[in-house]
Amino acid sequence: MTTIYVGNLPFSATDADLRVLFERHGKVDSVKLINDRETGRPRGFGFVDMPSADAQAAIQALNGYSMNGRALRVNEAQERPRTGGGGPFRR
Repeated sequence: MTTIYVGNLPFSATDADLRVLFERHGKVDSVKLINDRETGRPRGFGFVDMPSADAQAAIQALNGYSMNGRALRVNEAQERPRTGGGGPFRR
């Protein structure tokens, strides 16, 4: 299973829109668009889970794809580094 990062999404994009787009290139296991915690509005990016072979084909085909006039940024998701949190005074 590969998790794909999809950035520069139009704010009007839905989970269903992304699923249809990625299903052209293989089996989609899940789609998750990210919303702002405070406002609930879309943040313009999301994640798609696909089997590895299908994911590579989708990344190649859809990176730079124009969705409602916005060029999508599509690549394999990277693990976010843990920052430790708690502000500058925490040790």
